[in-house]
This record gives sequence, structure tokens and C-alpha cells, in this order.
Amino acid sequence: MELTGWVKNYDWGRKGINSAVAQLAMANDPDFTLNEEEPYAEMWMGTHVCGVSVVKNTGETLDRVLNKDLSYLFKVLSINQALSIQVHPNKCEAERLHRERPEIYKDSNHKPELAIALTPFLALVGFQPASDIRDNIDEFQPLSQLIGPEAVDTLHQAPNADSVKLCYAKLMKTDEAVISQCIKTIAKNYQKELKSNDLLDVFNKVNKDFPGDVGVLSLFFLNLVRLKPGQAIYLGANEIHAYLDGDCVECMACSDNVIRAGLTPKYKDVDQLLDSVIFESRHPERKEFIPYHVDEQVQVYIPPVPDFAVIHVNIHHSLKCYKLQIQAFGSILIVLKGSRILRLLTKQGPKEITLTRGSIVYIPVEAAPEIEFDRANECDDVEDDDFTGYIATSNYFRVA
Repeated sequence: MELTGWVKNYDWGRKGINSAVAQLAMANDPDFTLNEEEPYAEMWMGTHVCGVSVVKNTGETLDRVLNKDLSYLFKVLSINQALSIQVHPNKCEAERLHRERPEIYKDSNHKPELAIALTPFLALVGFQPASDIRDNIDEFQPLSQLIGPEAVDTLHQAPNADSVKLCYAKLMKTDEAVISQCIKTIAKNYQKELKSNDLLDVFNKVNKDFPGDVGVLSLFFLNLVRLKPGQAIYLGANEIHAYLDGDCVECMACSDNVIRAGLTPKYKDVDQLLDSVIFESRHPERKEFIPYHVDEQVQVYIPPVPDFAVIHVNIHHSLKCYKLQIQAFGSILIVLKGSRILRLLTKQGPKEITLTRGSIVYIPVEAAPEIEFDRANECDDVEDDDFTGYIATSNYFRVA
């Protein structure tokens, strides 16, 4: 089944043709109309009620055709300005939050997620080591004065998760006017220090997009992670993060639950974030999520949850045919580059689908144990015609 993705026009998305989401939507859907002034932030692929995919040749929604929901939600993101400082609840929290406040927390599922960079990608992920946070607070005195001597002294005496939580809670609960003044003072008087910490451009960009927002000061608490194309980060339940810039493929459990606390005009649930978030610290270089290499053409990102995994297929132009071994779970393929003929089994028998950039295909359980990617043109031997795609599926790779 060839699918049409569901495009989301959130304000933080890249505008017009500069958006990877818009480019893929144009390639995927001949009826898509581009507006150069409109942001195109996300393309959703799956069965989530807030953005279910449509089967091209029938117009039916994928959830109705399957008569069930997939365990995952697959996306492409194109980010021009920061997403909110946020965490996603664990399963138990999600059930409680949905029961108590269904107007805010729309479903009862957890939302671990995996982001794979398609371009240079910038994100805030988890807390810095407590000693680094201590040094940042000492160096940027307006921040130290805002947090106050009691919390700062505690951080000095015992730089650990508890003292980091004390300082961060004080920051997040400070009056907005005081936060704004602190940011203005740092912006005016600490340009040299920002530059020496490799924060100047990020600080100025985030402060421009969200002037006076408490999330700007989170730069001094959270790891700034820079990913190259193909590198990934995995975000488990209650890990604080914010995507700042770039394009990525993202896969997650089938949920849209987000606890926000900064860099957003949406509802900020600060108390819930502080209750949920993990304050343990890790160095930024330990944040990269490493895939398992199957062979020269395929690598698999295998998170520690059963809901999803992502297969990256990169077939060299010189390879006439590649056979990918799969198991009997419904999967979704999106093509980012190149052209191939996909051969697979369906309920109706063998089928061929021509794949090009922007193609989105639901791969049914009947396709197991293998699907074939054949060269689209026997005479096609152009060096830049490598085929690249990503497949979201249930995590049958995970060993219990």
C-alpha cells in the first residue's frame, strides 16, 4: 500500500521549499500545494489519530485498513527554531495524566523516541555533568544570583542529581520578569564567555526566537549535542530535551504526550516536568545512539523498547538487487533518495512498486521473510544514484 503522509504546519518548521518536509510532501503527493510563506514542520506516517496516513489508491485511512493501530509513529522533521524544553512521560505517568487531564495529555501511552539526523542537527539532550553546571553558574554571575546562594552552595558542596534538581527547580519557578532581566544582562555583558563556551550563536538564536524565555537559560544546564547526518539520539521516558535546528527522521511509540516547560507558547506544566524528569548527568559524547550494522547496505537502530526500531537502507548504485530479511510485522518505508523497484508478497500475491524520493509504502506482514530492492533501470549506473530509505517497524530485533 502506497501512502500519503500527514503534514503538520507548526510555527517552528522551515518555510516553503527550504523544508525537507515540504520537499518530500511534493514528491509524495501530486495534489500537495506549496506555500512559500508557510512552515512545514513534520510529516507523520502511521495510525495515530492526530495524523493518520491515507492509502493512495483507495483514500482510506491506514488504521481502518489495518483495523488496528501500529505500535509506532514515524515522522520526518524540518526544524527552523527550537522545539519546547520537554520530557515524555513513562507508561504509568501517561495513564495517570491522560485520566486526570485528557484535554492536555491526549493518550495513555508512553513516548520514547529516536531521532536520526538527515542534515547537521542541533539538540539539547539531558543534563550536563553536575560539575559542569556548577562551573557555568559560577561563570555567569547573573544566573548565580538568580538561583541564589543556598542552592548554589549546595551544588558546590555536593555536585549531584539532587543539587542539580534544586538549582533547576529554582530557575524554572522564578518570576518571568526576573528571568528576562537575567537573560538581557548575560546577552549584554557576557558575549566573550558565551563564545568561549561555544554557546554564543545558539544563545542569540534561541533568545531571538523566544526572547526572555526560561528555556534560554537551560543552555547552561543541558548538553548541547551536534549530530552529523546518520548519527542518532535516543530519548527514553523522562529525559529532558529540545531539538533546536536541522532535519531528521524520527520514530517513537504511538503517542503525542509531551510535558513542556520552556521555549514554547503552549501550556507549560513546570511542576509535572520537575516531578518527572531524570536529573542524572551524562557527557554529551555519550548521547549518540549507535546502530547495529547488518552489512554494507543496512544498519538498524534498536532502542531498548519493544514499540519500534528503524532500519536504514543505503544501497549502492552498482548493486543490481538487494534482498532485505524482515519478520512478519507491519512496517513503513520512506524513500529519501534514488530509485528502485520494490518486490514483495501481499495478500493478493506478488507485487512490484516503483520507489522514488518521497515514496511512502506500508509493508504488510505477508511480505516476510524478505523484500527485494531491484535496480529500476538496467542501464542505470550513474554514480550518484545510490538508494536511501528508512523503515520503521516493531522492535523484533530486541532481545528480552
